[in-house]
Amino acid sequence: MVKPSKNLMLAAAMAVALSACSMAPTYQRPAAPVSGAFPSGGDYGTASAPAAAGDKQTLAADIGWRNFFADARLQKLIELALANNRDYRVAALQVEKARAQYQISRADLFPTVNAAAGGTRAHTPADLSSTGSQITGGSYSANLGFTAYELDLFGRVQSLKNEALETYFATTEAQRASQISLVSEVASQYLTYQAAEEQFKLTQDTLGSYQHTLDLTQKRFDVGASSAIELAAARTQVNTAQASAAAAALQRAQAENALVLLVGEPLPADLPAAQELGTQNLLTDMPAGVPSDLLERRPDILQAEHTLKAANADIGAARANFFPRITLTGSYGTSSAELSNLFKAGQTAWSFAPSITLPIFDAGRNKATLDVSKASEQIAVAQYEKSVQSAFREVSDALAARNLLDQQITAQQALVQSESDRYELSRLRFMKGVDSYLAALDAQRSLFTAEQNLITLRLSRLNNLVTLYKVLGGGWVESTGTPAAQPGPAA
Repeated sequence: MVKPSKNLMLAAAMAVALSACSMAPTYQRPAAPVSGAFPSGGDYGTASAPAAAGDKQTLAADIGWRNFFADARLQKLIELALANNRDYRVAALQVEKARAQYQISRADLFPTVNAAAGGTRAHTPADLSSTGSQITGGSYSANLGFTAYELDLFGRVQSLKNEALETYFATTEAQRASQISLVSEVASQYLTYQAAEEQFKLTQDTLGSYQHTLDLTQKRFDVGASSAIELAAARTQVNTAQASAAAAALQRAQAENALVLLVGEPLPADLPAAQELGTQNLLTDMPAGVPSDLLERRPDILQAEHTLKAANADIGAARANFFPRITLTGSYGTSSAELSNLFKAGQTAWSFAPSITLPIFDAGRNKATLDVSKASEQIAVAQYEKSVQSAFREVSDALAARNLLDQQITAQQALVQSESDRYELSRLRFMKGVDSYLAALDAQRSLFTAEQNLITLRLSRLNNLVTLYKVLGGGWVESTGTPAAQPGPAA
């Protein structure tokens, strides 16, 4: 059995120990280019007040999507989407790929030790032999060794490892962002489908009412109790309602198809019963916190920061290119001319061959490489700052709409009630012959429009809450109080 030389093992251990310095700049998080608080009051709605000293708010990022969405049907659809959506599956596989690439970079920090064994047998004729006699001989060897291991005195390999690690972390945050987006997209599309379903039912009910009115008007016209213009107006209402019903049916079908695509499979027949828009119980009092919370809880911001850290590490690798590169090659084992003597005493063979490469002239290659790394880092800084600004705007917009949409819905509900009362009074006046049917038709048409707008406003309000939940970093945790798994390789 081949035993490695103590000197060879010591050399390898010293090489690993010396590979500990880095020439990468010290990382500092850029200052957030946004205000220290979200807009509040006036036309912006009401932002959440800061938590009192000693109080700990449960921010949106800590609220599980099962707790935020109370609709059992929607919960099941989100669960199916997380299991089957192809885009989310690609994001998860990208994390596995980045993890493996990091492991490849990390392995370069250590010598790759291989065992090798081989033998040759050769015959030399007499006229080619230096002795004038034919020779038959051989050589055999068995050894352990490492080849061209870089002694990382200036941190080049370490910086490349750190770059791969930060890239892995960025990919992990990209997966989190993908899940958050998927959860919100499924919720929004589900609500859109529910709104389309309610619009379809409303148009069907309205069409039935218009058809009944047309039949009644036709009978009154036949006996001379209604005019031709009233009959034409009633027929126009029916035709308009038929067109609205067809459009609503199309919207419902398209919304269902979009939902199926997000879920990744046909909708199961045994889904729980759906809730109407008016009974959807989404959390409305999510604390927004302060903008600094986004820096720690928005995965797209964290992804941009890890990308910046990777660019920072790449500068260290580029700087190390200006310094000598030392590589080590060594082996230890046995050699013999006869296979039977290979492992006998006295057959020990070893070699140790360090080499050093010093850059002298490269036509500006290393300088250009460093310039590229520095420019890439500045690009990453700008992208990080833009991601912070975009997140700030998204939260501000969602907060601005939260209270204002509630006010619109309250006003629209009052309008629907008023139009319903007006239609009922107009219908009674027409039935008693006090007023023409055109007034009743106009009131009925206004009521239909008001009811349609109320459904649209309810959808906008619910979508705003879903958006606010998303832009505050919610949707990664399944249940409140259960920390999300944060897998990661060893550094």
